[in-house]
Amino acid sequence: MIHLAVNIDHVATVRNARGGIQPDPIEAARQSIQAGAIGIVCHLREDRRHIRDADVYALRSELNTKLDLEMAAQEDIIRIAEDVKPELVTIVPEKRKELTTDGGLNIAADSSRYAELVQRMHALGIEVSFFIEPDSKQIETAQKIGADIIELHTGTYADAIGSNAEEALQLLILGGKIAQEHGLKVTAGHGLDYHNITPIKSIPGLVEVSIGHALISRALFIGIPQAVKDMISLLE
Repeated sequence: MIHLAVNIDHVATVRNARGGIQPDPIEAARQSIQAGAIGIVCHLREDRRHIRDADVYALRSELNTKLDLEMAAQEDIIRIAEDVKPELVTIVPEKRKELTTDGGLNIAADSSRYAELVQRMHALGIEVSFFIEPDSKQIETAQKIGADIIELHTGTYADAIGSNAEEALQLLILGGKIAQEHGLKVTAGHGLDYHNITPIKSIPGLVEVSIGHALISRALFIGIPQAVKDMISLLE
């Protein structure tokens, strides 16, 4: 079975538009878990455009569930992770001007830096995932530096049309095979929705998908519990 982790970033985006406390991303997380999600994902960005420090601490203290903290390898964010101790950190690239994470992280370009980060997280019992392209060099580097998981970037697949989508899917399938050969758990995320999720299930070793924007968008009309249940039914 492929599990669903719900990204609640855009609940915080709506809250921050008015500067108040509603809608509450913690309540969104609570409803997601009650509806069957295996865990909650949030991205603590440098500019705090959606999730704030207080949200991360509240998620940790109020919910007894898997917390996946997406983050860039920045020292101030790393220290928050060390303090909060989520079950998992997912290391992603981050550019201030991007609307959302744009492409996978090039861990092979600075493997010693990321290896040190893995060691820091492992010392506190925190698993580490890297958000990367389905590229053999990146996957092999993840294994060499001690990563527990890789999250395959599915944005290229999600944005593609026709034969290009099939080509992108085949690259993801190959990436899953390589990851399995290197003993890595495989997850996937970015741009996945209710229309393009089914083919993703063919990725070898895929254990979890991370979905935020599409699920929260659907929840505006039918509510979070039903949006979560609908996605889980597609993953079964």
